[in-house]
Amino acid sequence: MFELVFLGTSASAPSIQRGLSSALVMCNEYRFMIDCGEGTQRQLLRSGLGFRRLDRVLLTHGHLDHILGLGGLASTLGRWETLEELHVYGGERALERVGMLMEVVFGPGSLDAEAAAGSSISLTPITPGLLFEDRHFFLSAVPVRHRGDGCFGFVFEEQTKRPFNSQKAEALGIPQGPIRRDLAQGEAVILPDGRAIRPEDVLGDPQRGAKLCFIGDVSHTGPLHEPVAGADLLAIEATYLDEDKDLAKAHGHITAGAAARLARNAGVKQLVLHHVSRRYRTRDILAEAQAIFPDTAVAADLDSFQVTKNKSVQWRSLGK
Repeated sequence: MFELVFLGTSASAPSIQRGLSSALVMCNEYRFMIDCGEGTQRQLLRSGLGFRRLDRVLLTHGHLDHILGLGGLASTLGRWETLEELHVYGGERALERVGMLMEVVFGPGSLDAEAAAGSSISLTPITPGLLFEDRHFFLSAVPVRHRGDGCFGFVFEEQTKRPFNSQKAEALGIPQGPIRRDLAQGEAVILPDGRAIRPEDVLGDPQRGAKLCFIGDVSHTGPLHEPVAGADLLAIEATYLDEDKDLAKAHGHITAGAAARLARNAGVKQLVLHHVSRRYRTRDILAEAQAIFPDTAVAADLDSFQVTKNKSVQWRSLGK
């Protein structure tokens, strides 16, 4: 299961209701922050999530409304949260800007030595493809078109599993207990009667796990159809409405209608729109998208979405 929490959902500038872009994806013991606009620290506190285990930041791109909160966050994590290392991943241009920001906060040369009371900051360039993997899930970076090079979206996907088939086990006379557990975990076993049983003998067909796709600022949806195909949840920007599609194109963004068409054509189960402009009412954004793709929500700050395979997305607010 993945949990996606929106910390900031406004485009370009904050509003009374919405902060600047930031989100948190959680899976098991891992936390991945996606972008870090101004005010993100306070949103973490308001949500009740706090700063624990917050050691990985993924940047969709390097525009200031997506990175300016990193300086203050890094300072807090280092000085008060005793975090040993903060890993920041992004395109080359984004990391250049982050490097300059950290030098403002911590002083010249701070990235070449330990910064902020023993904590160090590593800047890792992203290349398209696999970015992180453990036995439960993997994270991939997807190149997107916005304004300039080095812009990315992120796909979180549970590892493919083969469920244990009890009927096959019964037919083979495999007893209940540790032997079945070992087979379910992919280990071959020897039965008391001397027969060797392989996991393949009792496992069902491979089943894809939950899939969560997070896309930030983007100007073209065409290249995204394949990477987001079949997603249980697609989070993507909706900075403009179709009535202003020329303005969206001029500024390197898409409309709510374009996002909905992508979700419909890619077989997405749930669409969640974010990075919305102050010029529009939320109900108008929702109406445009739902006319094309009914399973659409517009995220508010501190909204949480739990994504589980074969179950509907669970939506709640963490607002205090």
